Amino acid sequence: MTDFNAMIDTLVSCDADKLTGLVNDALAENTPAGDILNKGLIAGMDIVGEKMENGEMFIPEVLMAAQAMGSCLDILKPLLGDDDASSGARVVIGTVKGDLHDIGKNLVAMMMESAGLEVHNLGVDIPPEDFVSEIEKKDAQIVCLSALLTTTMPAMKQTVDAIVESGLRDQVKIMVGGAPVTQAFADEIGADGFAADAGSASKMAKSFIS
Repeated sequence: MTDFNAMIDTLVSCDADKLTGLVNDALAENTPAGDILNKGLIAGMDIVGEKMENGEMFIPEVLMAAQAMGSCLDILKPLLGDDDASSGARVVIGTVKGDLHDIGKNLVAMMMESAGLEVHNLGVDIPPEDFVSEIEKKDAQIVCLSALLTTTMPAMKQTVDAIVESGLRDQVKIMVGGAPVTQAFADEIGADGFAADAGSASKMAKSFIS
C-alpha cells in the first residue's frame, strides 16, 4: 500500500531522486495517478507553502521542492485523466508592462502548477491587451499580475481597466503581488486579492475556485 506520508515528507525535504522513486513504486503497485498527485504531491506542496508563509522554508528550498514535484508531474501527466487534474482551473500570470522582474512571478507559477492548476505564464513586460487576449484564448478563471517596481504599479491598474473594458471582468478573479504592492493598492485598483508570497498566492487561487 502506498505510503503517502513518506511521499509528503520526501517532497518537503526536497529529495527529488527519492521522490521520483516513491512515485514510480506507487505506480508499480497500481496506485491511481490521481491519488499520487492529490494525496502525495499536492498535499506535500501545501505544506511547503505553509512553511514558506511561516518563514520555515525559503525561496531556494521552495524552488527545489517545486522542481522535485515537476519531475514527478512529467511521469504522471500521461496517466492522468481529465477528472484528476484538480479543478482544471486555468490561470494566466505575467509581469506587467515596463517591468522585467520574473523570479517571484515564476515561483508563484510553479506553486500554482504544484497545486494542480493549469498555468499559462506570459513572461515579463506584458501589455494590458496581451493579458486580455490570453484570458479570452485560454478561457481563464484567474489572472495574476506581478510588479516589482513602484514605477510599474500603474500598469496593474491599466491592466485591470482593460479587463473591465473587454467585458471579461466577471469571468476572472484578479490577483496582484510584488514587493511594493499592498492590500490597500489591490483594493484601490479593483483587484480581488493580494498575496505577499508564493505560498499564500497558491492558497488564495485555490480558494477562488473551490
